[in-house]
Amino acid sequence: MKAVQLLVLSCLWLGYSQAIPLEPQPRSSVDYWTNDAQQTIESILRQRENRNIAKNVILFLGDGMSVSTVAMARMYAEDEATKLSFERFPFIGMSKTYCVNKQVPDSACSATAYLTGVKGNYETLGVNGKIPSYDCTAELDESTHTFSIAQWAMDAGKDAGLVTTTRVTHASPAAVYAHTSNRDRENDNEVKKDGCDPNVTKDIAMQLVHGKTGQGLKVILGGGRREFMHKHPDPETGSNGKRKDSRNLIEEWLNLASPGENRTYVWKRDDLMGVDPAKTDRLFGMFDPSHCVYNLERIQEGLDQEPTLAEMVDKATDMLRKSDKGFFLFVEGGRIDHAHHRNWARLSLDETVEFSKAVELARNKFSEEDTLILVTSDHSHAVTYSGYSARGKDILGAHNDANDDLPYKTVSYANGLGFYDHVSPSDGGRVNVADLDALWREFRYPATLPLESETHGGEDVAVYASGPWAHLFKGTYEQNAIPHMLAYASCVGDGLKACS
Repeated sequence: MKAVQLLVLSCLWLGYSQAIPLEPQPRSSVDYWTNDAQQTIESILRQRENRNIAKNVILFLGDGMSVSTVAMARMYAEDEATKLSFERFPFIGMSKTYCVNKQVPDSACSATAYLTGVKGNYETLGVNGKIPSYDCTAELDESTHTFSIAQWAMDAGKDAGLVTTTRVTHASPAAVYAHTSNRDRENDNEVKKDGCDPNVTKDIAMQLVHGKTGQGLKVILGGGRREFMHKHPDPETGSNGKRKDSRNLIEEWLNLASPGENRTYVWKRDDLMGVDPAKTDRLFGMFDPSHCVYNLERIQEGLDQEPTLAEMVDKATDMLRKSDKGFFLFVEGGRIDHAHHRNWARLSLDETVEFSKAVELARNKFSEEDTLILVTSDHSHAVTYSGYSARGKDILGAHNDANDDLPYKTVSYANGLGFYDHVSPSDGGRVNVADLDALWREFRYPATLPLESETHGGEDVAVYASGPWAHLFKGTYEQNAIPHMLAYASCVGDGLKACS
């Protein structure tokens, strides 16, 4: 009888332990946490200050990748204790992201800071704080133009390029090469909408093809074909481009080849993977009329002709590493931000994990002895995770009840369209999230305030550094210090240099 009772109790206990996740036994012990802490100390003590000159610099930008986004992505990828690839970098700092006239920045003024070393006004790109938004006359003053570290690198004889999952004319990549008082002027028609003359005020696509910095780039990969074409059917969709000037800037880019120079333009993954860097001098790839598709969309919809971010980085670095003097590469995981704006937390976290994979590829491909890799964000987002969910629970789930006795999502936003999806039209109360399809990739997570688009957050963002002079990036500093520190480490630009 006693044996039977023990068996029943054992079965009850097993059922209970399966219902409520418990820590693995080692993590419940004093030794586990003591050893973990000692290993952390030993790891810090092994860090050394690498004072080599950085031959190569790769700046990875997770657009909208807030500290909370990174933490949630860990759990989306694996669990609370895991680290994304860049979290294993030896040095970390914090960057202050406000712009000249706003507490909370947009991606344009922040890109101007971390790429050109000068803070500007909201919605402006590659111009200093003297230029107000939308002033197409003031922006013509070239003394207000700020040039990016890509230009500094090229002036020093290095090669440069950019990779993004957004349109190549979108705010973040545009700061590599463009100067404008309005980030939305991606084509000539947008210039006209601002009441400006496109023959005088050059649109961003035009600046990429014909501008000083844009002309010098050896590799450009991303989306945004529509900004470069007029009534030229898109090779994938058949739709016309956005331009109104009858120009095909893709053809113009190809025709700019100097004698003997081999330029290659690609628009699908197979062609990108087939590019031989040894036989290609300049590479231009745009894989979607607008932004590249989300990774989950690419997988679930079978859109296999769009490359992953890691594949684009792999090809871009194959192109750039041919330079004996080294290179500068800007890489943006831009759709982290886009998904947050729609309260699409699942998509945003998945994009963050894909971004981490691209960073890991680059770090494994190059030596820490001569390649400085920096990972950061341009701004935060109004997203958090809260409540007291048990360890091991799905970060995208609903594991606690509120005072209305309804479950609430661990992830939520301060504002956005998710407000409407979680309010009952009958009584104004909350809907039961258990009745919603939260596995849908475009499921909107709850938001406190109703807004058409969720806003950025204003708190500092993390900076992760590996390679020569990575120790410079410790502490808290203004965002515009970033390119100056990169320039110091790689001996480019007009400021202080490690080789001086």
